[in-house]
Amino acid sequence: MKSVCCVLFLCLSLFICQAVAGAADGKELYAKCVGCHGADGAKVPMGVGKPVKGMSEDEAFKALSGYKAMTYGGERKNIMESQVKNLSDEDMKALAKYISTL
Repeated sequence: MKSVCCVLFLCLSLFICQAVAGAADGKELYAKCVGCHGADGAKVPMGVGKPVKGMSEDEAFKALSGYKAMTYGGERKNIMESQVKNLSDEDMKALAKYISTL
């Protein structure tokens, strides 16, 4: 019985570690955005658009989702479309949450 409990505990621990490790990290994802948007999100990317600093989590997620769906953005939207095409919804939520803290 003791060994069964130990095995169950070990399996549960591994499952929890995998779930935590698989969770998207918005700050880590934003590191790829710094070149155009700036570390604090205040930079106007490529001289067009608006800074992400001050965006709410909802605004940022809608923008990211729109770029991914190719239904949002202006004249240089293809750059953002290529940046978000491989992001999952979980990634975009984590990134939007982080952007809202800038």
